Amino acid sequence: MDVHRCRFVPYPPSAINALAFSHSSSLSTSSKGPPTLRLAVGRANGDIEIWNPQRGAWHQESIFRGGKDRSIEALLWTHDPEEQNKNGYNVPGKLRLFSIGYSSAVTEWDLSNGRPLRHASGNYGELWCMAAQPREQMVREDNGNTVNGTMDDVAHYQRLAVGCADGSIVLLSTADGDLKFEKTLTRPAKKRARVLSIAWQTKYTVITGHADSTIRVFDIRNGQQVRSMSLGAGPEGGPKEILVWAVRCMTDGTIVSGDSTGTVSFWDAKHYSRLQRITSHKADILDLAVGIDGESVFSGGMDRRTTVYRRSVGSKSGEKKRWVEIAHQRFHSHDVKAMATFETKSISILASGGLDTAPIIVPIREYGKEHHRTLPGLPQMPPVRSAPRKRLLVSWWDREVSLWRIATSLPKSFESNEFEEPPQSSSKKLVAKVLIQGDESITSADILEDGSLLAISTLSSIKVFRLKGKVDSTIGLRKLELPCELGSMGAKIIQWSPDGKWLLLITSSSKIQAIRVSRSEDSKKAPRFLPHNVNFKRLPRKMSQSNYIHGSLGAYDRSIGRVAFSADSRILVVGDLSGHLDTWVLEGHEDLTQDPPVTRPNNEDTSSSSSSSSDESDESDTENHPTLLYAQHWKRNPTAHLIPKLPSAPLVMSFRPANQSPTSTKALTNGNGHLHPTRHNPFPHSHDLPTGEDRLFIITAEHQPYEINILAGRISDWSRRNPKSALPEEFKTIRDRAMGCIWDVAPSTSTDPDRQRIWLYGNTWLWMFDLAQDLPRPKQDEDEESDSDEPQAGEFSKMRKRKREKAMRKKGIDQPYDRDGDGLLGASRKERDTGAGSKIPPHEMDTGVGRKMHKTVGAEGADATFVRLGRDVSDESEAEDEEEDDEEDEALVRLRRGEDVVMVNGDENGTGGEAEETRREEKKKGPPFWGTFKYRPILGIVPIGGGEEDEDDDGLVERDGGRKGIEVALVERPMFDVDLPGRFYGDQEWSGRKDADVRL
Repeated sequence: MDVHRCRFVPYPPSAINALAFSHSSSLSTSSKGPPTLRLAVGRANGDIEIWNPQRGAWHQESIFRGGKDRSIEALLWTHDPEEQNKNGYNVPGKLRLFSIGYSSAVTEWDLSNGRPLRHASGNYGELWCMAAQPREQMVREDNGNTVNGTMDDVAHYQRLAVGCADGSIVLLSTADGDLKFEKTLTRPAKKRARVLSIAWQTKYTVITGHADSTIRVFDIRNGQQVRSMSLGAGPEGGPKEILVWAVRCMTDGTIVSGDSTGTVSFWDAKHYSRLQRITSHKADILDLAVGIDGESVFSGGMDRRTTVYRRSVGSKSGEKKRWVEIAHQRFHSHDVKAMATFETKSISILASGGLDTAPIIVPIREYGKEHHRTLPGLPQMPPVRSAPRKRLLVSWWDREVSLWRIATSLPKSFESNEFEEPPQSSSKKLVAKVLIQGDESITSADILEDGSLLAISTLSSIKVFRLKGKVDSTIGLRKLELPCELGSMGAKIIQWSPDGKWLLLITSSSKIQAIRVSRSEDSKKAPRFLPHNVNFKRLPRKMSQSNYIHGSLGAYDRSIGRVAFSADSRILVVGDLSGHLDTWVLEGHEDLTQDPPVTRPNNEDTSSSSSSSSDESDESDTENHPTLLYAQHWKRNPTAHLIPKLPSAPLVMSFRPANQSPTSTKALTNGNGHLHPTRHNPFPHSHDLPTGEDRLFIITAEHQPYEINILAGRISDWSRRNPKSALPEEFKTIRDRAMGCIWDVAPSTSTDPDRQRIWLYGNTWLWMFDLAQDLPRPKQDEDEESDSDEPQAGEFSKMRKRKREKAMRKKGIDQPYDRDGDGLLGASRKERDTGAGSKIPPHEMDTGVGRKMHKTVGAEGADATFVRLGRDVSDESEAEDEEEDDEEDEALVRLRRGEDVVMVNGDENGTGGEAEETRREEKKKGPPFWGTFKYRPILGIVPIGGGEEDEDDDGLVERDGGRKGIEVALVERPMFDVDLPGRFYGDQEWSGRKDADVRL
């Protein structure tokens, strides 16, 4: 595979301004969070990202696009109270997301379509901060006992407290699913000090931090100020006023504040006097986070530090506990602007973000024992497309689309160097740029393989351009006229079919529509869009109801995230966040002699889909009397009900390429010869279903590959022979989720076998699997092999651990501890993944006490044992269940591959001789998998080449040995290429200070 490394694509990531978890921390929850747990990330360009922790496998589910001059400055979630339906069953309360940003309005977002649901504004100043009333309040007493606080409205709706630039504090009510103004607590008459931070101490008490060196306490019942706490004058030689950027309240009522002097202050919950202050930062503290146990505090600021504070016990008896700074570390490369925590019995993490655009997950309870984890700052769905036949690369961000032409080859005088870019004049050329009018950002774009049509969508409009131009000249774009309904529809996903005859739209409400494109053989004639949209109805699904106390995300799980066309454009598949797949097939053969209907049929419904009886009747009527477009129509796949539900959301969906190009199938120009018109059926059409390639390759959010025969409605033979347990250990340890794939398919020749390679890629990795052969099964180490007997089924897990340990040590990959302490066995991922990074090996720990304790029972010490300190066995049952599943998969793999199968009772079955012969033949096919981590943050990978300008018209490149391979453009976006504002450099930070002074 020839790779063009491209770093010229203009995609500037946006800074993170706000973070918010959908649920509050709870030590009563034993799992790694409820199934509805989400993390909302607000960025400076107005985008809101929704991340799913997925039991430690973080992935970006969706993006709510912003717009021009929009920014997200604060985020919060509320949880509506539970209700009872007419049958007396509890209905989970709705989870709701709110945001503010550089305006006087609070915005509530519709999670199901990613658009603003309602706004609340009033006669007050610009909003700077907000906080939600605690849904369940706890009071932590000094003796360590935790009791329920008195709450008369635990099941009631939460209020929002909003701080304004004019010093006023506004209360908003979320009752009855609405967002309404309730009252204003205070409106200062003289000195209007901005409210920079706000928090709830109790359900009736609000704490605010101001820009005049004060912290104020308000009672919402009477709207009166209870107390004012002063931080004193500013530092000598600096501003007179201290800015209180952050305030937080702990479970025992203690108030924590962070200010512009880099000081963290602790205030008494009852008398509101300052107990202690710690100056731990060299610049402003921008945000704080507190632990659920009341024993830990985190701070982040402009000096890039993340500082940890713990409450220590005095050395003398009766001495009060005091806060101490135990550690600080620079996880970020720029200002830390937002922090959020979430803790249960099994997970304890801190999420932070700032100007370096990448969210970082830091362990809390395991701080110093686990690595932190950096989540990708680039989108999960690559914002790049390509027209391989014209060597065009399309990229977009905000409201701008750029088209680049990639050179066929580099000049012979240029020598390849990994750190040197090729001459810009020869490697690429910007041939066109499109600026979209309006305030909304681009949600999706796509271009045909021949580079003739470009489609761009926002949430409120769709635009299609026709491209014309010579190879080495600038491309001209002409906007095509669309039907009125289509142009103002809007879509979050837009995609062309491979043959260019269908334009698929996924609206913000996850409605599916397709527009037929009529293209003339005369290149001078513009394509024509038929006014008859095809509406696809998805199968009604019974969504799994989580525990009602966890809340509900509504129809969010039914949001469509991925779509895929088959190579012949006759099979369509969509996948939603819940893991369900809906499929349709194009019935009949194209007949250009049949004109499409003049008027829209009455049975076509353009309104939102539902599961009502009227919709079902409309759907059945559409099936019985379909709208024929050139003698073809879309219908639901007859085997759709047999397709299994995926365990998690699909991240990558792609059909295997066909043996022949999809454009090789020509339409009928003389009608369907074997069909005869009648009086009642003047335009007969064929009912033939597709017969081409129907194998769909899928990678889920758990990084589990599946291949499904869509027309048969079952898992393919390759997927059955290669379950998750057969994946290479190196691939299992990858934490960044897959973003896309590229196919490298070549038929067999007299010298080379068949090649069915798929190249998967993520933010920092590139991996290849050859689907023409099975993955190697984990083997037993030589020193553990037995000459007499085959291993029993129960011993497969031990064999797998030894293999994993050997492979990971050879690759130098971080490994977790074993259950006894010092060993580095390959434990189950579920057992070691706590939501942050992997365990830190003992030899890499700089400080810390021993990890084991010698426990002796009795005077003789005969029952001495080693006890692991800090051992968490809450997930051991899950790990054991996974190992048992792997053992069952191992036996099934051997059975499906025709190898010797060892049953539980020791009986053998299979055809070992034939399997051995097969293994010898597979050695000639090359490696079944291959991977690399050498590429910098990847924005996307697209195929390039195979067009009129290339010598080969099959999209492949001739190799030295005569074998052909694909040519791709790998778009990288490293952070050192991003233009960021100047950052703070403290004492003894000489590197980069000169550059910082220049930028400042």
